[in-house]
Amino acid sequence: MLSEIHRWRDEGSRVAIARVVTTDGSAPRDPGATMVVREDGTVAGSVSGGCVEGAVVAESLAVLETGTPRLVSFGYSDDDAFAVGLTCGGVIGIFVAPEVPAVFGALEDALRADVPVALATVIATRPDGEDAGGPTDADGLTYRPDSPDADLPRRPIELGASLLVRADGSTVGTLGHPSLDRSVRRDALGALSAGHAATRNYGLAGEARADEVEVFLDPFVAPPRMIIFGAVDFTAALSRIAKVLGFSVTVCDARATFATRERFPMADAVVVDWPQRYLESVGAELGPRDAVCVLTHDAKFDVPAIVAAVRTRAGYIGAMGSRRTHADRLERLREAGLGEADLERVMAPIGLDLGARTPEEVAVAIVAEIIARQTGHGQTSLRDLDGPIHRRDDVASTATR
Repeated sequence: MLSEIHRWRDEGSRVAIARVVTTDGSAPRDPGATMVVREDGTVAGSVSGGCVEGAVVAESLAVLETGTPRLVSFGYSDDDAFAVGLTCGGVIGIFVAPEVPAVFGALEDALRADVPVALATVIATRPDGEDAGGPTDADGLTYRPDSPDADLPRRPIELGASLLVRADGSTVGTLGHPSLDRSVRRDALGALSAGHAATRNYGLAGEARADEVEVFLDPFVAPPRMIIFGAVDFTAALSRIAKVLGFSVTVCDARATFATRERFPMADAVVVDWPQRYLESVGAELGPRDAVCVLTHDAKFDVPAIVAAVRTRAGYIGAMGSRRTHADRLERLREAGLGEADLERVMAPIGLDLGARTPEEVAVAIVAEIIARQTGHGQTSLRDLDGPIHRRDDVASTATR
């Protein structure tokens, strides 16, 4: 939507920004979903998939008239939810601002340069928040004179105030108080690491157990990475499905004959290199949202790859192979110096217990396991079972398809 915002502003039009900041029930869109409304009613983006868009546009035009930001709630019925593919209704909280954030230029520069940043925005202030007490400002917000920054110049805490936090900890803008900026900066870095938007409450000077200022933390991060070792048929299927789920996919294999762009057109990158050497060059960049999938099931490739992978912060490490193959691999990994805590990180045999057999089915089982691990849902992984991976009833059902 950057292009629309630029074009409309260059034409002299005012724009309102509406963002989903809270959800309750079956929300059509996640926090961070954004709609931009031009003063003539032209719209870009979406906050609800259709069920409350009209009401949000009307609210945005009203905010443009008053010039005052607002945090508003929109409820949608079961019928509305069904129309956009949900099973039941709920409530979404939307913060509507009559202008772009004060740090918009820095945000735009970061997005164009693919630099991870988090945008922190004040979406509510509560003069009578929890633990409030002591002198109050002209704007009615409690101010604690025992704050370490009490004697520093400060600005009022205003709705829509914004702070941009980069991954290196540097910031642009202010929410109105140095201590509040520091507290929000800490939580914004956490949101960047997790890759999920969140709301947090603070005191006026950043106190953690207070409820005077509500801040929405909206991370803008690169897509999660999936590194697949082994240029095999299963890799082609996994790269296709991972791309649908929004991963940036790299296929790596030391064999130049197999690791070609023609064989893996859906991958973002195809690298000819030994797994451990490639991870030495990129491993420091991996985080909890990223995945490493070792599909070689060949000891000379997968043992060095797993040893290198467990030294990274990758949130998921999976390895293909039968239970017998993995039992042998575990001994080799122990000989290579991995401890039991390291081995516990390795999901092998890889994937959920779905009875998968074809490359495409195995790919679904792998990405399903990644999702389950990330969300904390207790689905049954093949690693946690005993006996054959492929059972006779799986073979029979496949034969009758």
